Amino acid sequence: MRLLVVEDEERMAAALSRGLTADGFAVDVVHDGKAGLEAARFGEYDAVILDVMLPGLSGYEVIRRLRADDNWVPVLMLSAKDGEYDQSDGLDLGADDYLTKPFSYVVLLARLRALLRRGVRARPAILTVGDLSLDPAAQRVRRGDTEIALSTREFTLLEYLMRHADQVLSKVELLDHVWGAPVDTDVNVVEVYIGYLRKKIDHPFDRRSVRTVRGAGYRLVPDQAEQR
Repeated sequence: MRLLVVEDEERMAAALSRGLTADGFAVDVVHDGKAGLEAARFGEYDAVILDVMLPGLSGYEVIRRLRADDNWVPVLMLSAKDGEYDQSDGLDLGADDYLTKPFSYVVLLARLRALLRRGVRARPAILTVGDLSLDPAAQRVRRGDTEIALSTREFTLLEYLMRHADQVLSKVELLDHVWGAPVDTDVNVVEVYIGYLRKKIDHPFDRRSVRTVRGAGYRLVPDQAEQR
């Protein structure tokens, strides 16, 4: 397994390189964001360990550009910034995991192995289904060039539908994952919010992207106006 370590603290980088090499990995090390971006783009690595605070380009910018290039190499971000919004920013931009300094090498190794087991999978920072797009970080939804205003609950429901596009999702599953509601909650609240979504993302555009699957639930499909 080939790993890229992008870390400007040379002692930290050297320690990571020694430990990972001893654990059987082939390790390359670079010390700034620009070099890290180029190496990650063209080096055919199995995973990247990426610091956030880097000269040249920040780790956030490196991951943003990689994902914009449709490069889905697994990325574990390292940072001394342990705020919840710092971690959220890294994950929303496309990182696969986020570890704050100081950290246990044993934990880093375990998380790295977990990333490698998952393999390379597309995890776009901006979700798209047909001409419908949703940006979780910016909290924005568009149908083509038209921006659509959604409530927080509507946005969360649409995001879950888009992450499971073309899959049939039951009301119970949506209630659990979107509302985090207890099992005795009335599932009809899901039907109400599906109606709200349709009025905003479908009806004004003559679309039927949110489909009802009778007796099973709902499915989001990449409906286009010219298909009907």
